[in-house]
Amino acid sequence: MNKNMKLVIIGGVAGGATSAARARRLNEFADIVMFERGEDISFANCGLPYYLGKVIPARDYLLVSDAEEFWDRYRIQVKTRCEVTAIDRAKKEVVVTNLNTGESFREPYDKLILSPGAEPTTPPISGIDLPSIYRVRTIPDIDRIKTYVDQHKPKHAVVVGGGFIGLEMAENLVHRGVQTTIIEMMNQVMAPLDFDMSSILLGHLESKNVTCLLNTRVEGFSEVNGQTKVRLSDHSEIACDMVILSIGVRPEVKLAQKAGLALGMKGGIKVNSTMQTSDPDIYAVGDVVEILDRITQRHMLLPLAGPANKQARIAADNVMGRRAVYKGAIGTSIVKVFDLTVANTGLNEKILKEMDIPYLVNMTHQASNATYYPGSQLMSIKLIFSPGTGNILGAQLVGIKGVDKRIDVLATAIRGGLTVFDLEELELAYAPPYSSAKDPVNTAGFVASNILKSDISIVTWKDFLEIDRCTHTIIDVREKEELQKFGMIPGADHIPLADIRSHIEKLDKNQYYIIYCAIGLRAYIACRILTQHGFKCRSLSGGYLTYSSVMQALSKSQ
Repeated sequence: MNKNMKLVIIGGVAGGATSAARARRLNEFADIVMFERGEDISFANCGLPYYLGKVIPARDYLLVSDAEEFWDRYRIQVKTRCEVTAIDRAKKEVVVTNLNTGESFREPYDKLILSPGAEPTTPPISGIDLPSIYRVRTIPDIDRIKTYVDQHKPKHAVVVGGGFIGLEMAENLVHRGVQTTIIEMMNQVMAPLDFDMSSILLGHLESKNVTCLLNTRVEGFSEVNGQTKVRLSDHSEIACDMVILSIGVRPEVKLAQKAGLALGMKGGIKVNSTMQTSDPDIYAVGDVVEILDRITQRHMLLPLAGPANKQARIAADNVMGRRAVYKGAIGTSIVKVFDLTVANTGLNEKILKEMDIPYLVNMTHQASNATYYPGSQLMSIKLIFSPGTGNILGAQLVGIKGVDKRIDVLATAIRGGLTVFDLEELELAYAPPYSSAKDPVNTAGFVASNILKSDISIVTWKDFLEIDRCTHTIIDVREKEELQKFGMIPGADHIPLADIRSHIEKLDKNQYYIIYCAIGLRAYIACRILTQHGFKCRSLSGGYLTYSSVMQALSKSQ
């Protein structure tokens, strides 16, 4: 430990503030200085939308720490409203501008940690700098939005982008009584999800009167008679009172580029496993760096607070002479969208196809806890796994209750190298208010294992839409009342599960049978019966619930 070390940290929030505090805990005697160009060094940026919606009632709740507390607790000098404009690597100094006074000065360093974060993407669209167009990154950003909503009571808002922040902002605008439209250039909201899981979310958004325009680009903005006009790629226009831009972020690498630090293929700062840049005395953490995907071993950008905090601790350890290694991430995330919780971990189908990695999927829908106990809610789990080995490649969950618990179990399983066969045997906490004796994670493992053991053959909704109806017969094994209430797949025959055995003599062994029910269990039982009688059959993964949700989403995304 070098007691005389001078550590300079650029940027606060998750990366910078965490690395500063960790560095002090490891070295009581080092001179530590942190520069932050904003007014707040450590704030809950993930909580900004909820402050707008008054779910978080007071602005102060967003403030994690301030400069005075950092000095009192850690003896760390924090200089806010100070922007580092250059790094002189030869002299080992940073050039700093005081944004309040305009004066510049130089600060020497022995080691430097970069945590400038990411900046909102701002495409070159006409009118994008109109005062009615807002971005969400800092507390001053949300202050401006909340002040406008409080004072002007807007009737209609447009949110451009259907990702995490866009959906959270849409929800909280609706909480404030603002009619909201989401414009998304993709054919779905929430890009980390696959289309089938996103379709559940789309239906929920529309049930909350949020209009979602998919496959739609914004071509420009203009102001007419006090309203903002949003010009769309189909040449139509939407009139609104305010616009929230939420179309992604990009790593803020200007300072690093100017200093000659190496960048990676994704445009972030290139670091090694110790978070060290191409300069051995400079480290970088958070949204600005490229990190390793633990599953594919490729580099990626991952603007999430959890990984940023872990990287910050590791960078501080190495700066202070304690060897630590960052082993990469799997991209676990979660978001609340009105009544739903949406979560994912690992890889989705889009990435697997792009990388030509073989995979299998299964979709299960199960109650969050014992159905005889009040309050159980249906939870949808999509499990993605390797053929043969059953290695878990990814998982996506959508539900009202218990999603956070299950995504964490599955993320831990991926991290620990468990397989779907291990999921069958996981011993998870059970009591009727919290789960079932066979937890939804266990059930996802049962179904995946059945597929790998050839106890069941499934057809996904994508494959189902392409089957030859001349050679395939579709059988609905639900009860008649369910068909009348929920509808059925066009062209399907109806044979309730209880009647399957009595119809065996009437079925044709030269036909392929696709069996479905509401969520998959009865179809599985029917397939087991028919398979053992010599019939060729497959179960529609996720049942009618998945099929109907996808079909509704497809009709809106064409």
